[in-house]
Amino acid sequence: MKKYVHGYSRREAVRLMDQAKTLEEIFHYDSVWTEGSLILEAGCGVGAQTKTIAPKNPHSDFISIDISPDSLLEAGNTINSLEIKNVSFQQADIFNLPFEDNYFDHLFLCFVLEHLPNPMEALAKLRRVLKPGGTIMLIEGDHGSTYFHPDSTEAMEGVQCLVDLQKQNGGDANIGRRLYPILNESGFNNINVSPRMVYVDDSKPVLVEGFTKNTFAAMIEGIATEAVNKKLINPERMKKGVDDLYQCAEPGGVFCYTFFKGFGTK
Repeated sequence: MKKYVHGYSRREAVRLMDQAKTLEEIFHYDSVWTEGSLILEAGCGVGAQTKTIAPKNPHSDFISIDISPDSLLEAGNTINSLEIKNVSFQQADIFNLPFEDNYFDHLFLCFVLEHLPNPMEALAKLRRVLKPGGTIMLIEGDHGSTYFHPDSTEAMEGVQCLVDLQKQNGGDANIGRRLYPILNESGFNNINVSPRMVYVDDSKPVLVEGFTKNTFAAMIEGIATEAVNKKLINPERMKKGVDDLYQCAEPGGVFCYTFFKGFGTK
């Protein structure tokens, strides 16, 4: 990964937390492991998912790793403030894991593979530390699944700018559709992938605020300056695209996006 496309700003940390809270039930109604498990959360970031999955599994232990010390500090502060006791944090690189073979009962990743130029290699490194019969659970988005009302060519161009920036950084913002083949080619068995669609209209005010406005529109706004500086789009069209995405959070707006959640067994 050349760099994290969204950056490590305080605003980005807040966006990640908003996203996790808003989508908690969609993502994690089935994020439950056998009691007494040792689970590796790879790429925990600021702990946006940690604060949900750890309390759902109070009789299991988590080791949550990330390459960014600043993100780990944020994650630790969050978990401590919530008095969650079954998580320990460690700075580590997925491609150089400091754990023995067959060490963990289960693996969990969320929004990690999309940022990596070599997701297959990452899964091979993770598979090494997973016990035989252990499972992997991962969640990824797919920006190609985005659609909304009112329609806007400029807004779609803004979304494509993020896809292009991710590609320039070696990642794939449309990786959700690839979860099954990636898991299969990485040697996992009993693979199951399910779409986790987020559909938002006026009847879902929590999602309007938490997802359409504070997660997705804010995400595209967050890469606007870089997209313009790299001449992927002109400033006027980028501004209109961001404004139009926020318009989808106004009365009469509709927004839809699909995440994918995959499972596999070693």
